[in-house]
Amino acid sequence: MNDQPLAYFITFTVYGTFLQGDWRLWRSRRKGSQPPQPSLEHWHRDRLKHDIILLGKPQRSAVENEIARLCDFRKWKLWIANARSNHVHVVVSVSEQAGARVRDQIKANCTRVLRQGLPVFVDRPVWSVGGDWKCINSESELEQAVIYAGEVQDRKDRDHQ
Repeated sequence: MNDQPLAYFITFTVYGTFLQGDWRLWRSRRKGSQPPQPSLEHWHRDRLKHDIILLGKPQRSAVENEIARLCDFRKWKLWIANARSNHVHVVVSVSEQAGARVRDQIKANCTRVLRQGLPVFVDRPVWSVGGDWKCINSESELEQAVIYAGEVQDRKDRDHQ
């Protein structure tokens, strides 16, 4: 029996942009999706150690190009990579690796590229800690994830703080 998912749907956010308590909903590690809690969000925002730096068009392109390069190098099947100003979505098929490891490799490579291109990203976090990854186990889930990561993101107003 093969327990390997068909693909992973990976999401990670720019440092400081999706805090616990956020009005756009947020996820608790133990409880899943949670309703907005403005006081909790403000508490976390007050404790940020660095300014929030949103990704401009050149940075988003650099992130997407690096994800494509990494997937090609690792022989992973990239379905879509969509870097937004404040988060990144990736749908990728990978053999015999856990979703968290794939996510962390993508984030590390994107961090390196951004730091090489912009000194403002040196000596500070680029991304929030962790991120999300979900197993995609069917062709219909794969199609929905690709559509969500691409077209639906263009229709949502989630690119701003």
